[in-house]
Amino acid sequence: MSLLHCLSGAVATLACGLALAQNLPPEVAAALVRAKVPLEAVTLLVLDAEGKSAPRLSHRANVPVNPASVMKLVTTYAALDLLGPAYTWRTPVFVEGAVRDGTLFGNLYIKGLGDPKLVAERLWLLLRRVQGLGIQSIAGDIVLDRSAFETTESDPARFDGEPLRPYNAAPDALLLNFKSVVMTFVPDRSANTAQVQFEPPLAGVQMQTSVPLSNGDCGDYRAALKADFSDVRRIRFAGVYPANCAEKVWAVAYADPESYSVRAVEGLWRAMGGKLAGTVREGRVPVVAGAPMNPVFEMSSPTLVEVIRDINKYSNNVMAQQVFLTLSLQPRGQNGTLASLVAMPDAVPVATREASREVLRRWWTERIGPDDVPTLDNGSGLSRHERISAQALARLLQTAYLSPLMPELMSSLPIAGVDGTLRRSRAASRGSAHLKTGSLRDVAAVAGYVHAASGKRYVLVAIANHANASAARPAFEALLDWAVRDN
Repeated sequence: MSLLHCLSGAVATLACGLALAQNLPPEVAAALVRAKVPLEAVTLLVLDAEGKSAPRLSHRANVPVNPASVMKLVTTYAALDLLGPAYTWRTPVFVEGAVRDGTLFGNLYIKGLGDPKLVAERLWLLLRRVQGLGIQSIAGDIVLDRSAFETTESDPARFDGEPLRPYNAAPDALLLNFKSVVMTFVPDRSANTAQVQFEPPLAGVQMQTSVPLSNGDCGDYRAALKADFSDVRRIRFAGVYPANCAEKVWAVAYADPESYSVRAVEGLWRAMGGKLAGTVREGRVPVVAGAPMNPVFEMSSPTLVEVIRDINKYSNNVMAQQVFLTLSLQPRGQNGTLASLVAMPDAVPVATREASREVLRRWWTERIGPDDVPTLDNGSGLSRHERISAQALARLLQTAYLSPLMPELMSSLPIAGVDGTLRRSRAASRGSAHLKTGSLRDVAAVAGYVHAASGKRYVLVAIANHANASAARPAFEALLDWAVRDN
């Protein structure tokens, strides 16, 4: 690299000076100058995925920084390695009492063991299987056992002031539909209204089922609706729905997350024609006469491989936290059977953040190495406390690349310019990289694998911790294009 390769102009001259001083590609330095992100706020690393040569580029690579959602790489690869790609979560269902003439004379118990994807349609299937046992009416209660995960006070607005964003949902041993309500708006021009469908129905919550239509462009349809979610017993709209929007789907976190599971189970059970004499409440699966109850059936989750695809492609925070907590619930390295987790309820460990941090720290030391152990919080990157260096991330990615689990991890990452959180990437190297992204206020990050024109595979890590971090994205895209060219 020399000044002969630099473009003219004040910004380009400054960028070339920085590039020469820091051994950065001029186009990357120029983009950082335009973004007003200083070099001391950025960490960059590009190196061979197999570790066969010196880094192509290294800038502040050993400095621990906040990685935002790129930390999900640590959680998901550790889970693949410790639990196995075919690992599944199970949700056992217990029946207490006799069933006569379609009525259960006793209680029904549903025990959560951390399933990250017990969404509305799978909850419907679970309740349909209950009805398949000949139970149409329950004379007792439906009891939800959430004891497998530690319970901590959680304010969904604490992190970023956005309590209705589903990504702010707290982890839960019985996480139902991400504690969210999915609203589908379907315009009906003949009636001059948009029909509103809610999934799942919530017991005790009035839901407005239609909204007047308006003419004009779609624009910000959510603002036009003037939705009011402040009353936990009512969801209503004071505005209109633009007819040109066609069908839209909007998911919001329920305003009272602590009552969500109870409301969702009762609402869906009654919507399916089920009758309930008692209530839906929280409790624990009982031990009868010193012996544990046996489940009548269990619902199995998608495999871990499918789950981490959702986590990494779409940066799902609460699913990542479910996986993180599972590391301290599940015996290490074993895909424990249902019996091993519920046969001795008093011996079942309660998953905690600190226990999962310790599992992951121990795994890192044994599998990645004793140096550069990351600072962990909840494993999702939705944290102001988590820290990791580019060097440590690269070492993890190199380890994964040389492992039998490489295809599973790589295929879970967004493809630049193609899908997931990188679908709208403007990098010229469309389809040439699998990269996990991360974004927080004052943090922008990307890390993963680059497929160079030469046929080589590189690990790329780029993280900015600065007030203008979001403006550094074009610099990261320029770095990606540079890495792909393999000059």
